[in-house]
Amino acid sequence: MKQTFAPFAKPLYVMTKPVGAVCNLACDYCYYLEKSNLYKDTSKHVMSDELLERFIKEYIGSQTMPQVLFTWHGGETLMRPLSFYKKAVELQKQYAGGRTIDNCIQTNGTLLTDEWCQFFKENNWLVGVSIDGPQEFHDEYRRNKQGLPSFVKVMRGIELLNKHGVEWNAMAVVNDYNADYPVEFYNFFKSIGCHYIQFAPIVERIFKHSDGRHLASPMQEGDKLADFSVTPEQWGNFLCRLFDEWVKNDVGQYFIQIFDSTLANWVGEQPGVCSMAKTCGHAGVMEFNGDVYSCDHYVFPEYKLGNIYQKTLVEMMYSERQQEFGLMKQKSLPTQCKECEFLFACNGDCPKNRFAKTATGEPGLNYLCKGYYQFFKHVAPYMDYMKKELLAQRAPANVMEAIRNGEIVQE
Repeated sequence: MKQTFAPFAKPLYVMTKPVGAVCNLACDYCYYLEKSNLYKDTSKHVMSDELLERFIKEYIGSQTMPQVLFTWHGGETLMRPLSFYKKAVELQKQYAGGRTIDNCIQTNGTLLTDEWCQFFKENNWLVGVSIDGPQEFHDEYRRNKQGLPSFVKVMRGIELLNKHGVEWNAMAVVNDYNADYPVEFYNFFKSIGCHYIQFAPIVERIFKHSDGRHLASPMQEGDKLADFSVTPEQWGNFLCRLFDEWVKNDVGQYFIQIFDSTLANWVGEQPGVCSMAKTCGHAGVMEFNGDVYSCDHYVFPEYKLGNIYQKTLVEMMYSERQQEFGLMKQKSLPTQCKECEFLFACNGDCPKNRFAKTATGEPGLNYLCKGYYQFFKHVAPYMDYMKKELLAQRAPANVMEAIRNGEIVQE
């Protein structure tokens, strides 16, 4: 196959799903398990060794940067045997061509063993663990297919990661149940030694299919919001209270993705999370059979870019269609957003949540807008201070001493 190179000196990023929408848990709010309906005619939703090699070879060859990041996502990634990932590492070494290869893998943590952790440690893999805080919070929605809780198994997995010295971070879903306890949420992660945390608000719709199942997808007008979704008010209060706890004591010691991304936007750098970037389309996703979609949250037929067996990753990810998908984030902003003092900070957030209307009735407002505005207004003095420190090549952590000295006035 003739290799085409990306036209821009920036990473081409495609998350891959080695097991498709298959998982040993059945979390109430999971937006991905229903994607198996897209492949009803396929009996086994697993990536073949042939496709694995094709993807690795082409993915590395498509990069214009010296570092290449592979992200393995699910479903539950550990439902593939360890031999699959050992083969992936061998292929990465075979096709690296002098590039530095990094891997990160997302898991619910329940299937981790000593053998898995030894592999991750030996090969320097970053492991993302899905855990929704203390046991009461976590087990509310994260249960298996028999309705049994998963917290104890997840914590056993985390203990194994720590035992083997594996680098890991936490991905915590903020829902209607746990959103009212941000400090307890945060202190739990500190108590288990987790220094890198991503808090993700859950906003999903319920759509009844003819077979009785519900699908989660970008909201349409008239759709019912799932009961587990966080409200804008909850999200704003959660972020403000969490930030107050963090900014007084933990800057530079504990890293919370949304705070880091907010500061990045404050100083005009690229944020570490796509939802807060100016445009979309930076991160595609490849299914177990080679189908490539515009985004992990847009795995729907209308957002399918093609298949790796028919088109190259470069052709798909730099296609006019994907470019247009990315630009729609700015084009679809309502007037209220365009005139907002904090547009630079959130850029309208993820388009999948833009199903609300403005006070004047204009569509396209992000459902969580009120919460984000509350948060940005609250943190502005601190972000201004940390921006000043960064521009002077000093540590943003100096904000903690400034707070103690009464130098920052909260609006």
